[in-house]
Amino acid sequence: IFEYDLKKIIALSTLSQLGMMMFSISLGLFELAFFHLLTHALFKALLFLCAGILIHGAGNTQDIRSFGGLSLNFPLVTVCMNLANLSLCGVPFLAGFYSKDLIVELVCQYSWGIFILLMMFICLMLTVLYSVRLTYLSFVGLYGGGTFISVCESDHSLTGPVVTLSLISLISGPILGWLSFSAPVLIFLPVFLKWAALF
Repeated sequence: IFEYDLKKIIALSTLSQLGMMMFSISLGLFELAFFHLLTHALFKALLFLCAGILIHGAGNTQDIRSFGGLSLNFPLVTVCMNLANLSLCGVPFLAGFYSKDLIVELVCQYSWGIFILLMMFICLMLTVLYSVRLTYLSFVGLYGGGTFISVCESDHSLTGPVVTLSLISLISGPILGWLSFSAPVLIFLPVFLKWAALF
């Protein structure tokens, strides 16, 4: 949460998602952990590619305090990176939602105890917190004084893979879900628990 190095923030968020996978395995949800691993690999690759373009375009600096207002210079990368960040947070109908929300709902359904539920929701909240912080400081916040090479977005060898991974991140969740599970998973939850992950 207090890190300012762009690559470290993304790498540490990978550890957070690995924690989610280990949490799923510890509760015996092995297939869901593998499903989350696959979807996470797609949008995390997108995050790292976008970060590489931003670092290259910002004069090889990784400090997000020197970014600020990048959405004006890198509109395509801004859209793609925010898409990956929203998928990381588990926003509905993106790739991360299909795997992460399924883990959360099954944990809520099987009633593993209030402590485990509380720890899981705190981890989900922290994921959203550092993702929003990264987006704000990089794209929305005040200009940090770095120099930008906006020509990065005109290089199709950089933007081509980013756009391709963005499209894959949009459609991979339901497709991998249909391929991974032979039957649909029925989950019965009270309304407040159903909406808890989204809140």
